[in-house]
Amino acid sequence: MSAPSFDSFFNFAGKVALVTGAGRGIGKGIARRFAQAGASVVVHYNTSVDEAQSLAVEIANQGGRAAAIQADLTQELAIGQLFTQTCATFGRLDVLVNNAGNYPVSPFLEIKTSEWDSVISANLRNLFCCTQAAARIMQEQAEGGVILNIASIEGSFPAFGHSHYNAVKAGVLLFTKSVARELGQFNIRVNAVSPGLIGKPGIEQDWPDGVNRWKKSAPLVRLGEPEDVADACLFLASPAARWITGINLVVDGGASTTPAF
Repeated sequence: MSAPSFDSFFNFAGKVALVTGAGRGIGKGIARRFAQAGASVVVHYNTSVDEAQSLAVEIANQGGRAAAIQADLTQELAIGQLFTQTCATFGRLDVLVNNAGNYPVSPFLEIKTSEWDSVISANLRNLFCCTQAAARIMQEQAEGGVILNIASIEGSFPAFGHSHYNAVKAGVLLFTKSVARELGQFNIRVNAVSPGLIGKPGIEQDWPDGVNRWKKSAPLVRLGEPEDVADACLFLASPAARWITGINLVVDGGASTTPAF
């Protein structure tokens, strides 16, 4: 296999990317970045209708192609309709970014079974269903495709009050390896990206202690930005990462290098 040219590395013209949970935060940053790289983008949302539609309009106004599509990813039928509508709109699917999920905080002894089940459904079950739906489309394409799972450094370094979330993100990491092993035969690459603390409006006012502790522990000092995660996704989805599958790319400003003792 001959190496692709450098100018093709981050050129996604003619490609279609579906980003789940793209109405806000990390997902919004990822969707915007793929559009800037030339991809047609499906901006998935569940409840963030105004934000998702606004992003789709923004992309279109900048000369790109985007469609905002609603789906409740806890419902298997809705997931099927999301992928059917994606292919009906753009004709194919080259990149899936499994970003949607929730982030509750509860002390372990106060977690109800219903909350535990909800976290698994929102962060792991929907990821399985979306990955399977995408892979069934991609295996029919000669070019295969790329699936990226947004995990977290908490899948390897558990945070207090997040036992359900920590467990789920650890599951995402092993799921990524498992699926990469099975789907490689179809030229489908599967990788994970584990962000650290990503900034959002109001976080420094709402959680000053946590932000300060983070900045003191992370060698690169600052909080992450959605674009930091988005650029890692662009790399892993690009020909530059053509021989990379089953890995977890940590994007945390070096915070996980800090010793625990």
